[in-house]
Amino acid sequence: MKAKSYKTLSATEDIIEKKWWVVDVEGQPLGRVASQIAVLLRGKHKPYFSPHMDTGDHVVVINAEKVRLTGNKWNAKKYIRHTGYPGGQREIVAKDLMSKHPTRMIENAVKGMLPKNRLGRAIIKNMKIYAGPEHPHDSQQPEVFEI
Repeated sequence: MKAKSYKTLSATEDIIEKKWWVVDVEGQPLGRVASQIAVLLRGKHKPYFSPHMDTGDHVVVINAEKVRLTGNKWNAKKYIRHTGYPGGQREIVAKDLMSKHPTRMIENAVKGMLPKNRLGRAIIKNMKIYAGPEHPHDSQQPEVFEI
């Protein structure tokens, strides 16, 4: 008896179809929303996902200033960065980061869930984040993604 041989489908440029999604994060927990956005950006929801290619979709995030953090994270969660100079470590709590840069919390959360290489840097460019409910991407006819 001969065993069946199945051919694994590897994504190529002519197979990949990129869709546009609108994600409203108002009142949603930051981590849960970020993981869903990372899946859409990476393309893991598609049957022809390939880990070495950008098979993901474009994601437009709206109402970023209304994302939710649970517990005492508004005062306890710290975002740490380094300027590159000696003694250049800077930290800011989530409440202050939200008031200064409302889109940066979602950007950091999603970026941490993507690959740390040139593919990850290319994938993150497919995400557009807006603090309010308005966005300039109506001509792409994005579909609403329910979380």
